[in-house]
Amino acid sequence: MRSATITRKTAETDIAVTVALDGTGRSTIATGIGFLDHMLDLLARHALFDLDVKVVGDLHIDQHHSAEDCGIALGQAFARALGDKRGVTRYADIHLPMDEALTRVCVDISGRPFLVFRTAFRVEKIGQFDTELVREWFQAFAMNAGLTLHVETLYGDNAHHIAESCFKGLARALRKAVAIDPREEGRVPSTKGSL
Repeated sequence: MRSATITRKTAETDIAVTVALDGTGRSTIATGIGFLDHMLDLLARHALFDLDVKVVGDLHIDQHHSAEDCGIALGQAFARALGDKRGVTRYADIHLPMDEALTRVCVDISGRPFLVFRTAFRVEKIGQFDTELVREWFQAFAMNAGLTLHVETLYGDNAHHIAESCFKGLARALRKAVAIDPREEGRVPSTKGSL
């Protein structure tokens, strides 16, 4: 099974993340941020990754460090679990509807991290969660996972639905991109021979 554990401790956060790419969608999430817990739970479920995340952060300041550092640690665990990327499908895209919201997510497990994030929120908060932290989490995850990642919400009104369509879209795209392609016969899917 392709899996990895990352622990990351700074003056702002103490994080432990374990991800298994060939899982069943089981998750145990405790970030201290209810909305982020919800997003990571559905990420695991729709990607079919087994995911354990524990974050102890400086929430007395705000949620920024906990959300960003969670994305960093999960990205690092994802990259480590992929190993040399032999046999993976590599590219995937999906249009993910969530009620009135529709988001397109495209991913390349390229080893060249880049994020295009074209999603806007009309409100600053979803409950107690700062909506600007959605982008921060995606940025941290993409950079540390080594992904080229494009996320664009084509339309939507409800901030919860928009955020959920982004995370579920990422989950479904990653599920396809990490899948082993039997036609690759264990090769790295690149003319360069490495990713």
